[in-house]
Order: sequence, then structure tokens, then C-alpha cells
Amino acid sequence: MQAQPEKENQALGIAFPRKAGSGRRSTSEASRVILTAAAGAVSEDAANAVQGTRNWRKEYVTHFHHLVELGLASPENALGIARTGLAETHRQFVFSTQQGDASLDEAMAQPDTPFGTLTINGRSPDGPAPWAVPVNGEQLSGERLRVQLERWVVRGVMEPSAADALHRCLDNPHWFDLSDRTFALLGAASEAGPLSWLTRWRARILAVDVPASAPWQRILQLVREGNGVLHAPVEADSELTEASIESGWQPGLGANLLTRTPDIAHWLASFGKPLDVGCLAYLHGEKHTRVSVAMDAIASRLQQADPATSIAYMATPTDSFAVPEQVAERVMSAWQNRSLLTRACQWPLGPHAFAPGVTRLYESDNGKRYGIVDSTIPQQGPNYALAKRLQQWRATVSRAEGRYAVMNIAPSTTTRSVVSNLSLAAGFAGADLFDVEVFAPETTNALMAALWVHELRYDKACSRPDTPLDHPYELFMDNAIHGGLWSVPYLPRTALPFAAAAGFVRRFLPGGKR
Repeated sequence: MQAQPEKENQALGIAFPRKAGSGRRSTSEASRVILTAAAGAVSEDAANAVQGTRNWRKEYVTHFHHLVELGLASPENALGIARTGLAETHRQFVFSTQQGDASLDEAMAQPDTPFGTLTINGRSPDGPAPWAVPVNGEQLSGERLRVQLERWVVRGVMEPSAADALHRCLDNPHWFDLSDRTFALLGAASEAGPLSWLTRWRARILAVDVPASAPWQRILQLVREGNGVLHAPVEADSELTEASIESGWQPGLGANLLTRTPDIAHWLASFGKPLDVGCLAYLHGEKHTRVSVAMDAIASRLQQADPATSIAYMATPTDSFAVPEQVAERVMSAWQNRSLLTRACQWPLGPHAFAPGVTRLYESDNGKRYGIVDSTIPQQGPNYALAKRLQQWRATVSRAEGRYAVMNIAPSTTTRSVVSNLSLAAGFAGADLFDVEVFAPETTNALMAALWVHELRYDKACSRPDTPLDHPYELFMDNAIHGGLWSVPYLPRTALPFAAAAGFVRRFLPGGKR
């Protein structure tokens, strides 16, 4: 992306740095500098290649992929890349105030205006709701859910470790009484997030979302119908009470992650107990990078204040991931065993269409071999890629420092923010042609909420820093529900145009299947 004048010249909060000479905020330059530093932690040649990239918007995918290759070489490489990338991110990004730009770390150490707290108790007298997963209009639980989990594994939609974790959840229904946990949800109203379940599992919830009607109407309704307890930030001079917001959101309730980052961190830390921090917020374009930086600054500060605080992310499957050798072998075998008819149909399209998804195995100095599945969708852009990579880096570093870090891959999901992009909506509509399943939001949040509970309750969970891993990237391999993107024989971005074409016919043309 070319350097753009920052509409945010009038805005405050987390911001990309200004480019020397022009005063403009350049998303491409900051991203390139961060990746150059991260690569330079282990390879001068890789750093030079990043620095010398001319068309960042077009070529960024190669460098994000190469970082995974470099990290696979050794656990020390992976940790060095993550630490250096995070440090450079905190050096690059600034906190913009009326007085000018302050460094991110300096701003986080000096909160400005404290928040007050509004508390709302759920009205349901019931105990923790039984866990069930809505699938195609049915609520699956017990044995029917176990059967569905195994079907997803057989179809290559989720990894066996994810099914095993969810079977444990079924075996241990007492895990879902969360009255002993305090969850801090950054982007609490997230459509694919766990709020609807936590409010029914007796959790104590610290909800952070923008001060606006739409997200808070959802949050307040779910909390009131549930059996949990909500604590929400309110402006210090606000006179809001539970009764005064009975009819809905009122000004003064909520907090903007981008503009009130230090104040939010201070408010969350004021509860004086270990938190389970869910980093859930999503924004379009360059704002997604900024909100990821904001969540990282908050999560980092909270874990520094209390090492017992855990952090959690829902990773996107549309990224580059190291995968176990057997997964890589599965993809390479599927490519080699394509039917003659499939090969004949694909051949005239040229080498850049339906390229193989995995081409080789990588040796790590831990004695194991891994593959890389690269499901990056270039149209999502380098800002999105950086936002998600920051989360991987933070999980890697936190776990290495002896702290809980949950990083479960969530399936592609038909949230409003995703299907508003016509290209992605069309691609999703045709994804089943390649045996990729796109999940409804209610299915995703039921599965991912249970996986989060599993990671907090199971004494051998990979998120626990005392659970041995042979490589830091194995944290991302565990419990992956990738929707089938780790099973497709093709490099997804070389098949996506064909899925999108079929999906467009289905969704948007008369007589198409919807």
C-alpha cells in the first residue's frame, strides 16, 4: 500500500509513525520496517530482501511466508523473530495526543483519565448452561455432537487435537462453571466471540467495546439474560447506573481501544486479580493493525503486572502456518493423487492456477520435520497480515516467559464484517467445491468458547507454559479448526478465483444456489 495522508491528523490514539520529511503516516513503511527487524534477528539476507521490496502491496505475502520458514529452523529462531518483531512494533507505533506523538510505551505508562465502573448482574437463576453447538439449525450435544466432531476430522475440517479437546469438554461439564474466572474481553461484542456463552457460564466479565449503541445493546441484552456479572468502563464523571441504561446504551458507557488504550489497561489492572484476556476486536483496513497494537499493549501490560494473567486469540486460518509433518504429507499426497480428469482440466490454465499447496518439508534442529500451509489471501492486505502476525508473536513470547497464551485457529466464518466484502463473500460461497467449510458465527463461537475453556481447565493444554513443546509453532498447530484449508491440495490463493467465480454465480445471479 502506498503511503497515505492520515485522515487521523485530527484523530488521537494508536497511530502509525509519521514518515520523515512528509509528515504522512505510512502503513507500508512501518510494516516493512517491522518485518525487516524481525527477519534480521535470524538472517541478514532475509532482512535485506524485505528492505529492498519495491511493491510491498504485491510482494508482502512472500516475506510473511519466509518468516515462518526462518522460524521453523529452530525454536530459538522462532522466539528471536517474535521478540524482535514485537519490540520493533512498540518502537514504530505511537500514541497521538493533542500535544503531539508520544512513544507507545511512554503513553502506556501514563494513563490520562481514569474510568469508573458500571456493574450489571445477570438475571437468570439457572446454573451454567449445558454446552451445545448449533449446526445447520440443530443444537448438537452429547453423542450427536461427538459424531459431528469425528465427521469434521474425517473430512479434514478440524485437526484431531481439536476434536480431542472438545470431547474432553463433553466429558467434563463442570469445567463450564466459570464463576472462578474473570474474563477481560477486548472487543466484547465480536460476532464470533465467546460473550454469548460466558454470560451463561457464570463468568465475571470485564467488557471493553466502543462507546456506541449497537455493540452495547448486544452486550447488555446477553448479560441480562444470563447468569454472569458484567463490569463495564464508564467515564469518571458519568452518573450512569444499571437503572439508567435499562432502555439501552447511554453516552459515557464504553471505551475506544484506539484512543483510550492506556486508560483501559489501567482500568483492567485495577481489579487486582488474574484476568483471562480475550483479544477479539476487528476493524477494517489499517485500523485493524492499530487495534491489534492496542490490544497487544494492553495484554502485555496486564501480564507484566500479574504473570498469572492469560491471553487468548482466535487466529485466522488465512495465514501462513507451520503444520505437523503428517498434515504436510496429507496435502502433498492429495496433490499427487489428483485424478487424470482433474489434471486435464487444470493443465490449460497454466502453472499459476491450482499450484500445489505444500511443496516440501522443513527440517528443524529439534529433529522433527514440518510443512507450511500458506492460506494467505492477498486481497486482505499487508495490514491484516501484520495485525495477525503480531498476535502470533505475542503468544510465542508470553508462553516462553512462563505465562498462559491461548492461540486457537478459528474457521472462516460468515460474520457481517467478512461477507460485506463481495470478493470474500463470493469465495466463501464457492469454497465447498474444494471441501472447505465456512462456519456460521453461532457455530464458531460455540466451538471457540469451549476450546478457550479447555485451555484454561485442562492440565496438559498447550497454552500452559509448563506443557513441553518441541517448537513454539506447535502452539498454533494444536486445536486447529481451519475449515479444511489445511487439507486442500492447492495453494488456496491459486484456487480462490475459481471458487469466487462459482460463488458469484450461486449468490448473485438469478437461479444461482444460495
